[in-house]
Amino acid sequence: MVTVYYSKTSSDHSCGIYCALIPNNQKTKCLEDFSWDLHHGNGYPEAIVYNHGDSKNASYHRYGTDKGIEPLVIDRDFYGIRPEYREINEEFRLFHRLYHDLKENRYIKIDERGNEEEVIIVEPNRIRIRLKEIRQFLAVKEMHLSIQFDCSVYSREDLNNLGLAPANGRVYRDEQTHYSLGFGEAILCTYTSFSHLMGKYFITPLPKSKSGMWGFSQEKKKEHAEFIIGVDEDGENILHTSNPDTLANFFGANRGAPNYLTAVYFRKTVLDKYYKQPSKYTIQDNHLFCGSLWGLQIDNHHSDKVCVWLGDLGRDL
Repeated sequence: MVTVYYSKTSSDHSCGIYCALIPNNQKTKCLEDFSWDLHHGNGYPEAIVYNHGDSKNASYHRYGTDKGIEPLVIDRDFYGIRPEYREINEEFRLFHRLYHDLKENRYIKIDERGNEEEVIIVEPNRIRIRLKEIRQFLAVKEMHLSIQFDCSVYSREDLNNLGLAPANGRVYRDEQTHYSLGFGEAILCTYTSFSHLMGKYFITPLPKSKSGMWGFSQEKKKEHAEFIIGVDEDGENILHTSNPDTLANFFGANRGAPNYLTAVYFRKTVLDKYYKQPSKYTIQDNHLFCGSLWGLQIDNHHSDKVCVWLGDLGRDL
């Protein structure tokens, strides 16, 4: 989980973290200095006025800038009349089809199996987002995410006692990072000295082939489980893949292989896990459903077992 927003202030320190979506072609320019490229309160729709001699032309910009920089976290402020809060970029939420758990104030992603994964955690002074989803989004957007930070710490000790010398800013820079760390004497406060750290760190996008978006990502090779379809003459279980493409049918496919309509038997208790999660799974006569993600035809009219066709297991699961 990556902290993309943080704000905390006390008597002896203040620390802020904010982030900005930077187009790939703007990364080099944005790394030229350690100042922030997007500030709190930015990212709203605005008009930019361009002067051409005596004429003025206004241009609308969705995020208030013509540089292509976008917010991932938006400060929602209502002039002190209504409570402020932070909002996650709508496109990011829709891209990952995130469910907002209002009670816990977290965002959940549901995978193709119906499993729920926590992607965003929102706390009063901190927001964290899972790195994988950030980098997948960046891949398709052709952007980097700039994690911007600005922190000050004050001390009642002078710099000599701390083993430090006054410095306007020790600058560090590489291909992903640019920051300045400075020390000085505190003025107009009860503290003697202070340090100030300011800069940014860039998170890179994944290759588009790993974005998870159809059309860009590589299609995963399907895996098919094996199931017991009988017992041999020595009493050992006979296993066979449930891959429908390898099974025989009544039209001459894969002669000699087990038929698509080979019965596979399960203990009745196999359904317990589904009965225990009625918000996710539905069991009806002859059917098992996981929301609208998948469904499986079953024979659940026996007292001691559940029967499923071998080919259905491979096709539907």
